[in-house]
Amino acid sequence: MLPLIVFAVGIAYSNYRQDRSDATRRVLETVRSMRLVLDSEVQRMTGGLQVLALSNALQSGDFDDFRRLATGFISQYGEDSVLLVADGSGHQLFSTVTSETTNLPPRNNREIVERVFASKSPQYSDLFTGSTKNRPIVTVEVPVLRNDEVVYALSFSPPIATFQKLVEQQRPNDQWTVSLLDTKGRVFARAPNPAETFGKQASGALNDAMARTPEATLSTVSLDGVALSSAYTRSRLTGWTVVAGVAERSLIVPLWRDIAITSLIGGILLLTGLTFAVRMATTIARGEMLHNLLIEELNHRVKNTLALMQAIAVQTFRSSSRDERTKFEGRLGALAEAHNLLSQEKWAGSELRDVIARVLQPFLLSNPDRIRMAGPTVPLSPRLAVVLSMIVHEIATNAAKYGALSNETGRVTLEWEVIADTPKPRLRLIWSEIGGPPVTEPVQRGFGSRLIERSARDQLGGEATVDFLPRGVVCTVTCVLDEAR
Repeated sequence: MLPLIVFAVGIAYSNYRQDRSDATRRVLETVRSMRLVLDSEVQRMTGGLQVLALSNALQSGDFDDFRRLATGFISQYGEDSVLLVADGSGHQLFSTVTSETTNLPPRNNREIVERVFASKSPQYSDLFTGSTKNRPIVTVEVPVLRNDEVVYALSFSPPIATFQKLVEQQRPNDQWTVSLLDTKGRVFARAPNPAETFGKQASGALNDAMARTPEATLSTVSLDGVALSSAYTRSRLTGWTVVAGVAERSLIVPLWRDIAITSLIGGILLLTGLTFAVRMATTIARGEMLHNLLIEELNHRVKNTLALMQAIAVQTFRSSSRDERTKFEGRLGALAEAHNLLSQEKWAGSELRDVIARVLQPFLLSNPDRIRMAGPTVPLSPRLAVVLSMIVHEIATNAAKYGALSNETGRVTLEWEVIADTPKPRLRLIWSEIGGPPVTEPVQRGFGSRLIERSARDQLGGEATVDFLPRGVVCTVTCVLDEAR
């Protein structure tokens, strides 16, 4: 469960990184769009001024006639706008503020007037204090040409509210901070808090970046102290810069919300899983303890039963021959060995090779190489293990009395295979003797032979055949395999 929680948190963080990347790209696209809107508005102003610069009234210096045209131009921007005309020295010759032209003050921004006369092209000012209304303004300046020579500088100062309105209209939502900066990085329009930040210098990180490249994305801290994921782009027309940024907290809050939800759900699932696991472990431990107790009780009862059977046999066979008593004790021992092996495996079944090795161990003490075993791994159910151990013990006992194990030169090959081309898998076990005494088929079958045949038929659902060949006895046992449990 814990890896799943870690994985879910990783997914949430990956989504945050993707959202942040998308937000940065969206901020850059926003400032580019705003720059186009700003340039379009400024170009509209510039185009109108250039039309005025070509008017006959201005070309001829008839400022009284020009006033009518100038008033019509500024009426579309509002009464806070000012249109004036200055000569190359910065002396004002005309202003829409007053009809008295003899006492007009000189231009405060002589530098931009000089640029107009030198470049013969439109110019755009930084923020400065105007001489007419004595307040901060930006101006759009166009040259008035006569015979390809600049005779006047036509200056227009639009209301700052024009740019403020543009910023507020382009701002996506209240999580964004949008600013317009002049070429020196001073704010002349902004949302939010325009009044508190007007004329202030942009933050240090932003200033440093603008000095290096005209467009970039970066992390900044706003003049309000808000961490922003920002972007800026500089206008090639005016040199002014559009800056926008989205609050970092608006990007991080979804991340923490996702992590909190994931952690809460994961914690609940983890506690539920742990509670279930503890209960299951307790149940399994109790079941295992009960299972082991039952197995120990079963083993104890089996051993007591075998001991009782041995005691009865001793009393029963007291007057019988030693050979009969040995046969019975051998069969009882084979049964005990099978039970011992199953006890070690907690009655979950045994492997065929282990069962056979246990049964044949007494016959291999003098020469372990006399019996060769070969065959695949075959798991046996407890029932098959007990019955096969009895059958193999009887076959080996007969070989020790009459066959290949009764002398020093005889050999036995015990092979087995699983036949899978039947509805249920079947086991075929073949006991082959060689090198023993001459083989003669017995006149009558003894108890051991009947035990082998009946056990194979009645308890294993198979059959057992014994062939008395000249080279030695071959005993074949087939049975249906149960699933070892």
